[in-house]
Order: sequence, then C-alpha cells, then structure tokens
Amino acid sequence: MAAVAFPALAPTGRRYSPGRYAQGEFKALNGATTTLRYGNRRSDAELDLTFANISDANAAALLSLYERTMVAGDWITFTGVDGAAGAGSALAAYIREVGGSGLRWRFSEPPGVDSVVPGRSSVSVRLVGQLDPN
Repeated sequence: MAAVAFPALAPTGRRYSPGRYAQGEFKALNGATTTLRYGNRRSDAELDLTFANISDANAAALLSLYERTMVAGDWITFTGVDGAAGAGSALAAYIREVGGSGLRWRFSEPPGVDSVVPGRSSVSVRLVGQLDPN
C-alpha cells in the first residue's frame, strides 16, 4: 500500500465534510446527558469532486486512479493543482489532510461518468478519509 497522486485536474465543484470524532452519548432517566469521546482524531471525512466537461482522456485518468487504488489498497494524496485547486490555503490544508490528521483518502464508490458530447465527459468522484491503522 502506498500513496498515489491525484491527477492534475482542478474540480469544477467540491463538497467537503471533515468527518466526526468517535463519541457516544448516554442519557439518564432524569434527562442528564453524558458524552464520552473515544479518541482525539476525526474519521470518515467526505470529499465529493465534480469535473464538468473534461476530455475523455482526463475522465479515463480518473477511472485509472480508481482501478489502481482499489486493486492495490493504495490511498490518494492531493497537492495544490488537483482536487484542492481553487480552495484557499487554509481550506486546502484540510482537503489535503496535512497536519497529522492520519486520514487517508480512498474511493467510497466508483466514479460516475456522464458523456456530454463526443470526446467530452463530466465525472463525479466520491472519496472518504479514513484513519489507517498502519
């Protein structure tokens, strides 16, 4: 298992959720609530990327990334010229998961490819950031 760089494609749309901290809430009969935090790291972050009207060659690059990472169990890394492109530096740091979060981006489902016109497609990519035990 190794890190694989995301293709140098800037998304036309992005949705990001930083994930949750593992915790449980317990409610007593009198209504008092106690919250127990089970760790100090986030997990299950979500990143949805949309690439509208890109060349079929770029769409194939995203499909190839899916195949490569799923077969080998690899994870995806971002730089400033790909999935994090267009985001301000503070937000891009979250998307890139720098700063020791321990999250590794992996596909949560296969990419969706919609043909626009011959030679052009729109692609949607859904990723999940999970803590890696290694």
